[in-house]
This record gives sequence, structure tokens and C-alpha cells, in this order.
Amino acid sequence: MRLTPEEEAMLRGDAGPALRRAMEIVVALGRIYGAEDLVAVAHAQVAGVSYKNLGQAGLEFLQQWAAEGARVRVPTTLNPAGMDLAQWRALGVSAEFARQQGLVIDAYLAMGIAPTLTCAPYAVGHRPRRGEHLAWSESSAVSFANSLLGARTNREGGPSALAAALTGRTPRSGLHLDQARRATHLVEVRCPLSSEADFGALGYLVGRRVRNGVPYFRFLGPTPDLSLGPGSAGEELLRGLGAALAASGAVALYHVEGVTPEAGEEGILPAAAERVTVADLAEGYAALNGPLDAVDMVTIGCPHASLAQLAEIARQVAGQRLRAALWVTTARAIRDEAAALGHVAAIEAAGGRVVADTCMVVAPVEELGLRALATNSAKAAFYAPSHSGVSARFGALAQCLDAARTGRWGG
Repeated sequence: MRLTPEEEAMLRGDAGPALRRAMEIVVALGRIYGAEDLVAVAHAQVAGVSYKNLGQAGLEFLQQWAAEGARVRVPTTLNPAGMDLAQWRALGVSAEFARQQGLVIDAYLAMGIAPTLTCAPYAVGHRPRRGEHLAWSESSAVSFANSLLGARTNREGGPSALAAALTGRTPRSGLHLDQARRATHLVEVRCPLSSEADFGALGYLVGRRVRNGVPYFRFLGPTPDLSLGPGSAGEELLRGLGAALAASGAVALYHVEGVTPEAGEEGILPAAAERVTVADLAEGYAALNGPLDAVDMVTIGCPHASLAQLAEIARQVAGQRLRAALWVTTARAIRDEAAALGHVAAIEAAGGRVVADTCMVVAPVEELGLRALATNSAKAAFYAPSHSGVSARFGALAQCLDAARTGRWGG
């Protein structure tokens, strides 16, 4: 593998042990994946932030790296933590968990990483340009950047994303290369799609089928307008599709005919692509729904809720009184904007909470005594039983908010 003189100096340790260790990780991964050289990245996004997932060993690893002088070389943001940093006590998080989580954040801050604490960095910080190389680690963010924006990133692990942030480099392999971005499967969808839950159920089914492939979607049934752009309805629907694809499979890139930026490129859909047909979504809905009718909590915002979603939730619950707990998880910057517009007050007046910095997948929900939650996110419904030990009900936003009003699932 070819290294530049600057990269060789980092590997020798000329700039200190922290940078040497980071470059050792990057180079080792490059050799494993057969990369010819490294590529400079414009931005990094680091996962492995929640103390629930890191534990004490992970915390000590970060503290040691920070103590050795590790500092990021490119703009870097953080994935969600295990709690809302401002209102953790009111949400039922223990003081000990909060203390340890604070130490994790401190270690990342010492390295110069922005405490965005969101799985949607494109909404609050860096919205990548087409062709821009990144080192992102959160699965739904990776899917969003590759598929909807045409940027280039592999699905990095937490340590490899951090190493890329410290060195400004990642191996030129996988989805950084043209040939890896060609479709492996042609997915013809013959059933109608309308809600975000429909796109999530579709993503669950296709992800399970194609695993780590690159699906190319051709929608043959009725679908909403999927035009892309910041805050567009099409972007909301397709990012839910991508999150589900990455959860049930390991899809980091997909194309949608006539919609996504690379779908029309010559050779992007090879003749040898395996054909998959989806005629209905019933199997996906059945797999993502548990057996319980009572609902303890409704959670919206996986990926983190946008300003438009917060506005819609506020409209639907305004003047009502909810019987089940409602958590709408979002980025801190989006919450602040929603608060200024009155959306947070409307949701909280109904008994819900707008929660920043965290999400139900990485929060210590085991401490809250929950048995069943309802969500419009296929990703959250997929992970809830294994990550949080709770049963999940999955459906459209209107169904979820109805469950919040009644405490029961009627979808």
C-alpha cells in the first residue's frame, strides 16, 4: 500500500503516540481490504458514544487516547449518547450511568470532536457533497450520505472512524471505489407505498434478502413524490428506507430509479444484477410487530426526528392528553429550533417529551421498566427486542400517536 511522506511520518510516530496508533489502525484496515492507498476524508462521524454500549473498557480506551494527545484533523461529529445531557434525571436515568456517560463525552471533547450527539449529522452540521469522501460510522447516516447525496463512505466501526478523524485518512476501498457502487440486485416493487412505515417495512424485507449488497429500486406501484432536498418529504421517506435496509441487512448504499443521484449513471445497473420482486409488505409488518396490545411508550425519531416531523407531531397532539409515554428523539440543535417555534411546548403540554442527544436504541431503557413500545421506525422496531429487551409495535405515525393517546395498539 502506497503512503505519502506525511502518512509515513504519522505511522512512524513523528507526531506522537496517539497519531501513530490511529495511523496503525487505518493502515492495518487498508491492508486487510486490499487498498492501494489512502484517501483524504472531509468529515468523520464517530459511533460508540453511549456508555451502555461502550462500558468501562471502552471509556478507558477513549481516556487513554485523549491523554496521549489525540486531536482530530477533520471536522468530526458524534453519534447519540445514552441520555439527554440536560434532562437525564427527569427521564429516569440513574446518576451513576449519567456520571459515566459524562466522562465519555469529556474524552471526545478533549479530542476536539463536536458534541452533536445525533445519528443525522447531515441535518445539523456537515451535509456532504456528491463525490466527497467521508468516514462515517452510524448505519443510517452512512446510507443517507451514500445513497441520497452521492457522497462516499464505508460503514466504519467506532475505532476506525475515530482513527480516520485523527489522521484525516481512510483506506481507498469498498464504497470509495466506483466498481463497488454498482447495483447487485434489481428490486422491483409492485405494491403501493404511502407512509414512512411502508418504506421501513420494504427496507426490512429487502435488507434481509440482499444482506450487504447494493439494491437498485424500481417502483412499479403508486408511490409519493420522492423528490430529494433538505427537509423534503421524499428525503424523509427514503432515509427511513435506508435505515431499515442497514438494520435487517448491512446495506450501506442503494439506488432509486429516477431519484437518487447515481441511479442514472452508465453501468450502475449491470445486466447480471439479481432480480428481486416485492409484491406486498405483509411479511415485513408481521416480522416487526410483537404480540402485546398494551403500549408503555411511543418513540419517534430513529433516525432523529427532523423539524418537519416535530411540527407534524405537535399538530396531531396539540390540546390532547396522552396516556402512554411519548418520546420524540432529535438532535439538540433541532430541538432548540422546534422550541422556538412552539412545537416542543405543544408536545410537552400533551404529556410527551422531546428528547435530545440520545435515542431508544442506545439509551438504558432497561432501567425504565418498559415492556412494550410503539414506533414508526423499522430500525427501532428491529432492534428493540435484542438491544432493549422490549416488545415493539410498528406502524405509521398516525397509528403510533393513536397508541400514545389510548395506551393500546389498534393498528
